[in-house]
Amino acid sequence: MIRHSSYYNTSSDFVYLELRARIVNKQLKPGERLPEIKISNEMGVSRTPVREALRRLASEGLVKVIPNSGARVTAPSAAEVEGAYSVREHLEALSVSLACKNGIDSRTVERFEDVLRDEESAFIARDLEASLEANNNFHRLIADASKNIVLIEYVENIILRTNVYILFYDPFTEEKNYSSEEHRKILAAIISGDSELAGKLMKDHLRHSHAVLEKPHDRRNILADLNGLARQNKEFSTNREESDHGSTK
Repeated sequence: MIRHSSYYNTSSDFVYLELRARIVNKQLKPGERLPEIKISNEMGVSRTPVREALRRLASEGLVKVIPNSGARVTAPSAAEVEGAYSVREHLEALSVSLACKNGIDSRTVERFEDVLRDEESAFIARDLEASLEANNNFHRLIADASKNIVLIEYVENIILRTNVYILFYDPFTEEKNYSSEEHRKILAAIISGDSELAGKLMKDHLRHSHAVLEKPHDRRNILADLNGLARQNKEFSTNREESDHGSTK
């Protein structure tokens, strides 16, 4: 049994951080059930902080709480992921276009550079969460430069939504830091005020970010292969077909 320490402010904080870490580290898989009783027994807390933690995770999109059924780790479909990235592409193309139109000052350029250094350091350390946070900050800076309050809010929302997909489906195995390279090109286009180029680079960047994600269906097939389930299913189907064929003779 795991006991929570005084390091956490509340039992709910403890459960929330423990479950979130397991989701981020892929110890808990998309679609996996999260029984309150099992979690409370394992972590040495009552069911109330477990329930509160699950609600917090649900507000982030990492968990889905189904009435009369319980909680499960979110399992986004390929269509849902594709739809979200399509929306993000259009929103951020507008965001970067307005940033070019408004221009950015030297102080903002320094903030961009700080974020890019954070992103490069996170990539070297292979720290997915730190990399994701730096990436988010880069895109938020562009949204802020648009000076459109409504657009800033929409960009923030779509960033949070796609974060869930990245945490679940980004294998984070690329040997080269393409994201930082693409960010630097986008920044250069903004500084030069080339909205057409900046928009194209932003769309290409988001399409690349989407492309590297493991598709939910493909991921299930990969796991099945690793577990030998695909071979077993094939053998079962073959044996059944032979049996059915024999019974018709």
